[in-house]
Amino acid sequence: MVISGGRAAAGRRARSPYPRRMSPHVLILGGTTEARRLAAALAARPGTRVTTSLAGRVTRPGALEGEVRVGGFGGPDGLAAWIRGERVHAVVDATHPFAATITANAATATAAARVPLLVLRRPGWRPGPGDHWHPVASLEAAAALLPGLGRRVFLTTGRLGLAAFAGLTGLSFVVRSVEPPEPPLPPHTDVLLARGPFTVADETALLREHRVDVLVTKDSGGAATSAKLTAARDLGLPVVVVRRPSPPEGISPLPDVAAVLDRLDEVLARPAGRA
Repeated sequence: MVISGGRAAAGRRARSPYPRRMSPHVLILGGTTEARRLAAALAARPGTRVTTSLAGRVTRPGALEGEVRVGGFGGPDGLAAWIRGERVHAVVDATHPFAATITANAATATAAARVPLLVLRRPGWRPGPGDHWHPVASLEAAAALLPGLGRRVFLTTGRLGLAAFAGLTGLSFVVRSVEPPEPPLPPHTDVLLARGPFTVADETALLREHRVDVLVTKDSGGAATSAKLTAARDLGLPVVVVRRPSPPEGISPLPDVAAVLDRLDEVLARPAGRA
């Protein structure tokens, strides 16, 4: 269901890069800043229909250009049916780097519907001089590592999956997320509801105020929440970094909106937008 729409940017519109006979429809699986930027860029292209799909986990998403739908598709079969029914020419998965289930469903659905899938993933973070990082494969692995690293934990892994830390009764946690976290939570937890971007000064003050001695984060990448890593480095704190899940076999993620637009021009210029 389309719940809202937006207008493309005013002013002189560029000539469509697609064949004159074609009015492409691009489905964006969104929820990230990059997805919003991509929707705006596509909505400004003459004759292009763009629909952004949101999972509905955030109660007040930001404004988006083009059409917007909220809610799941009912798995890969439902997504494939929607792609066919709405005559989608290409799908761009611009979800969070840890939305592995959505990415897997998109790969299955687009293969069934025979439309190209592009995956947009901002580059991950990389440790630099002075960083004390401990890479792990999962939240459970992060929880297992914590007792040997510190007693006061700044946990910035989002509102889901915190049950992995619920058994750590000897540690104190500060949990930050955009929406209220889902229980169960560790018994000694302070919850901070906030949305980035955050400054290094703010993050440093937070770490000092709560006497944090270890940081836990997912490798989300991007600048909006990277200041905590700089603050931890400056304070000499260890950082437990949960590695990203690997993309589905055969998928090579693109690093930014410009790369996705270039690739879309290639795939949509082919007959029927086939890969």
